[in-house]
Amino acid sequence: MAIDFTDPAFIQDPYPGLAALREQGAVTWHEPTGQFLAAGHAAADAVLRDRRLGRFWQDREPAEVYEPFNLLHRNQMMENEPPVHTRLRSLVAKAFARGHVERLREPIAAAAGKLVREAGPRFDLLADVAGPLAVTVIAELLGVPQADRPRLRPWSAAIVRMYEVSRTPETERAALDACREFAAYLRDLAARRAEEPRDDLISHLVAVRELAPDELVASAILLLNAGHEASVNALGGGMVALLRHPAQLSRLREDPSLIPTAAEEMIRYDSPLHMFVRTAAADVEIAGVRVPAGHRIAALLGAANRDPAVFAEPDTFDVSRDPNPHLGFGAGLHFCLGAPLARIELQAGLRALLPLRLELAAEPVNRPTFVLRGYEAIPVVIGTSE
Repeated sequence: MAIDFTDPAFIQDPYPGLAALREQGAVTWHEPTGQFLAAGHAAADAVLRDRRLGRFWQDREPAEVYEPFNLLHRNQMMENEPPVHTRLRSLVAKAFARGHVERLREPIAAAAGKLVREAGPRFDLLADVAGPLAVTVIAELLGVPQADRPRLRPWSAAIVRMYEVSRTPETERAALDACREFAAYLRDLAARRAEEPRDDLISHLVAVRELAPDELVASAILLLNAGHEASVNALGGGMVALLRHPAQLSRLREDPSLIPTAAEEMIRYDSPLHMFVRTAAADVEIAGVRVPAGHRIAALLGAANRDPAVFAEPDTFDVSRDPNPHLGFGAGLHFCLGAPLARIELQAGLRALLPLRLELAAEPVNRPTFVLRGYEAIPVVIGTSE
């Protein structure tokens, strides 16, 4: 029986189903979605790295209905291959280089600490800490004014629902509205930065004049969406994993030097991004399976990150796991540009939360989504510092 990506029980805990799929074969055909699925680690890695597989944007139809969404995607780096991808990525790469983001480590740590201190004894880990931290970091980098930042996450949350198998007419309408509003906002902000430049990425992109207006807007929205959506879910899902494994939580509190490996394990154990689809430009063989030209194949990152051929006891949450060659940030040409920043942010959130006696106040509420996995709410109670 084919796996159902819209089944609420599967979305609640996809890993048993993904393990069963992986046991059927590293690459299998999935009739309901009309694509191949790469569930093994080696196969998923090959899908991400093979240059005969690419991201080739096709406008959603009818075009007049979906144009706000199509406009943002046909003009962004993630939906293009070289030379367009190379040009777009090179224009923003410096802002995310390791040396530059390292200078943000202390401000990010300060922001995380402030959010935790202000959260009070009972709070929602997503709404009060993970969400605001992620938005603050990426908005600061791009130069979004403080007063406008509360609008970013609702826009982003609406748009990314379009990537799901389970989207509805209501979620599509909300996404298209968000695309229009977000794009209009970014055009206005870019115009303001053209008149009064500041030391931020939007001003830089306006100044280089190598981006068409639609490319600038699409690039900024991609960075704002990708720059906080995965970070929110990584910290949220990672903290839920920690709270459900008290021995690992105690171990991490006793030895904070494990925070970097714990952060990587959070991304591996409950991957924020579960599916990355590519299209064959020519016939390709992945794990012994022929993928004909024009066919799609999805790298199932969550399945790959639980592959027993690569990870010892893959269903065990281990904050000291090393090495940890997870695919949470992708691989190859489209490897996550913001990975160094995301790591700093995740570690900062951990350092701010670890000293507190934190417990789940109620069962976390899952988002009804698979491609971008996460929670809608994580109610917690914290005590005094230990």
